[in-house]
Amino acid sequence: MSVTIQPMLCGWLEVAAAGILKDEPGRFKLPIPSYLIEHPKGRAVFDTGLHRELQTDSSRLGKLARMFTVIFQPGEDLSARLMALNVDPTKVDYVINSHLHFDHVGGNADLPNAKLIVQRREWEAAANPELIKLNGYNRADFDLGHKLQLIDGEHDVFGDGSVTLLPTYGHTAGHQALRVRNDTGEFVMTADSCYMRKVLEQMVLPPFAFSYDAMREVIERYRAMERAGAKLIFGHDAAQWTADGKLNVPIS
Repeated sequence: MSVTIQPMLCGWLEVAAAGILKDEPGRFKLPIPSYLIEHPKGRAVFDTGLHRELQTDSSRLGKLARMFTVIFQPGEDLSARLMALNVDPTKVDYVINSHLHFDHVGGNADLPNAKLIVQRREWEAAANPELIKLNGYNRADFDLGHKLQLIDGEHDVFGDGSVTLLPTYGHTAGHQALRVRNDTGEFVMTADSCYMRKVLEQMVLPPFAFSYDAMREVIERYRAMERAGAKLIFGHDAAQWTADGKLNVPIS
């Protein structure tokens, strides 16, 4: 069995473009992806999308509800996406969060038996009162009693180099990306360390970051990885998704 990647779209968010990329005009419709990774040694889910409650009530977002319009239908939540793939959510081995913002951890509750893998510095940031206020962390989304594996830097999930977490600090204190190598090639799910291709090509950065210097270094790394043949799957790039919610990048 080769390592496979199954992209799952777990809703959309609409937002003023300038809230995502500095001085950008207009509005963005942002895909909210999750990825099922199947390996001979187990299953992992990278990022878990929006919380199911947001299908009917955006008040869970608090002040962020003024910024985002949620487009999220029944059947698009993580649990439903997994069951549509004949995967029992209770039998997922690992849940991996790129970082702990609401649109990347909302489905963590759907994976009750998974071990949570997150960068130690991200977990600690989400317990820092000043950073909670700055980042809008909501511990009710992710501090749910999962068995916790805190990592420091690069981490080989299955021990054979096929599924690796890469430290990509900058967007938040402990952001991480996912690299998967399989029979098709090398793929990097950048999450919010690189929202979309325009960020990669033009170094257009968000109006907020934990560290802009770290973010720029990460983008330079991505440019080098792409030149070397890796395919980058950006965090919220609508151009990489079809209207019916399919990733249009051949991935496995």
